[in-house]
Amino acid sequence: MPQNLQSNRVIDERDRSFPTWATGMSIGEFIDRHPSLDCFATPLLTINELALENNLQVMADWVSDHGFELMPHGKTTMAPALWRRQLDAGASGITVATPWQARVALLEQIPVVMLANNYLDPHELEWAVAHLERHPEQSLLVWADSMDAVDWLNESLTRLGANRPLGVLVELGAAGGRTGARTIDTATAIATQVNRSPHLELCGVAGYEGALGHDRSVAAVTRVGEYLDSLQDLFVAVRGLAETDKPIISAGGSAFFDIVADRLSPIADGTCRVVLRSGAYLIHDDGFYARISPLGRNAGGDRPQFVPAADGWARVLSRPEPQLALLDGGKRDFPYDEGLPVCVSCGPTISVAGQSLVDRPVTAMNDQHSFVSVEAGELPVGALVRLGLSHPCTMFDKWRLVPVIKDDSNLVIDVIETYF
Repeated sequence: MPQNLQSNRVIDERDRSFPTWATGMSIGEFIDRHPSLDCFATPLLTINELALENNLQVMADWVSDHGFELMPHGKTTMAPALWRRQLDAGASGITVATPWQARVALLEQIPVVMLANNYLDPHELEWAVAHLERHPEQSLLVWADSMDAVDWLNESLTRLGANRPLGVLVELGAAGGRTGARTIDTATAIATQVNRSPHLELCGVAGYEGALGHDRSVAAVTRVGEYLDSLQDLFVAVRGLAETDKPIISAGGSAFFDIVADRLSPIADGTCRVVLRSGAYLIHDDGFYARISPLGRNAGGDRPQFVPAADGWARVLSRPEPQLALLDGGKRDFPYDEGLPVCVSCGPTISVAGQSLVDRPVTAMNDQHSFVSVEAGELPVGALVRLGLSHPCTMFDKWRLVPVIKDDSNLVIDVIETYF
C-alpha cells in the first residue's frame, strides 16, 4: 500500500498540473479530500498502484527464486517513497549513479547505498565521510575502475581523517561499453591496490552489461553472455583479496537479468552475494522494456510478467489537418529517447478514457507538442488522450510530484515526490 501519506510536502501553485485549490495543503491533506484525476490539468504523469504492486511482487519472487539480492537503481525514479516500497519488498539496498544521488539516499536513511560509478567529487566525498561518521547504521559502496581512482580515494580519505573504510567494488568494463577496466589483469591490479589501502575495503566486483546490447538479437545476447563470463572470471581471481565474509558480484540492468541468472547462478552458493541492480522493472513501460525485458510482454511462458505502471495524459490542442492531431504534451513532459509514446485510449475527460486507439503511435514530438496521425472523426479538439510511455529512466525527471491512482477508478490515493 502507499506509504507517502504522512508527507509534509506542501503543494504549491508552481507544482505542475495540480489543482489550484490544493495550494497550501500538505500531500496528506490533499489525499484526505479524495481527489480524482479530473481535478488535474494536462499534460500529466500518473502511477497505477495495482501495477506497482504487481511489479514489486514479480521481481521479489524472481530474485528470491534465484538466490540473489536486489539493490535496484534508484535513479530511475529518484523517489524515496518508491525506494522504501522496494526495500519493504525485499531489496537489500538502493543503487544510485552520482554522488549527489547518493547524498539524497543517505539523507533518506537508506541503509545500504551503492554508487555504481567512480566517486571523484571532493565536496561530496567530504560530506559523505562526515555523514557516515554520524550514522554507523548506514553504509556506502562505490565503484573503482582505475588505479588513479583508487589513489584519489585513498589520498582524499587520508586528508579527511576518515575513521571508517569505504567499501569498493572493482568495475570490469568491455570494449565498446561504458566505464570499467578493460581487462581482467587490469581489474585484478586495481583490486590489489584497494586491498592494500587502509581507508578502502575491497567488497567484490561489479559491472554493467546493458551497454553491450539493445535488443534480443543473437549477437547482443552473445556479447552480454561473454561479458558476464569475464566478470565471473574476475570475481574468482580476486575473491581471496576481498575484505568481507561474503564478497559481492554485481550485474544486471533491467534488460538482461535473465542472462545474468544463467551465467552467475552457479556461484550463488551462499559463500558470496550476487546482487542485481535492475531498477526499471518497478514502473516498466509500453515500449523499450516491454520488448526487451525477460519478464515483459514478449517474454512468453507461464511466469507472471511486469506491467506498465505509469501513464501520460495529454489534451488535443489542435486539428490543423484532417489526419493530424496535436497534443499538449511533448519532450518536456514525456520520455522520447527510447521510443515515442503510443496513444492507448481517449475520452472527453480523464475519467472517461474508454475509446480504444489500438496503440496509435505518436509520430513526432516537439518540446511541448506531440503529433498523432488520426482518421476522420478521431480525437476532436479538447479530447483527453491516455499515452503509453517508453523508458522510465527519463520519465520521472520531468515531474516533481506524481499522483498515484488506485486502479482504473482514477481515485488519487497518494502523491510521489521526486528529487532531480
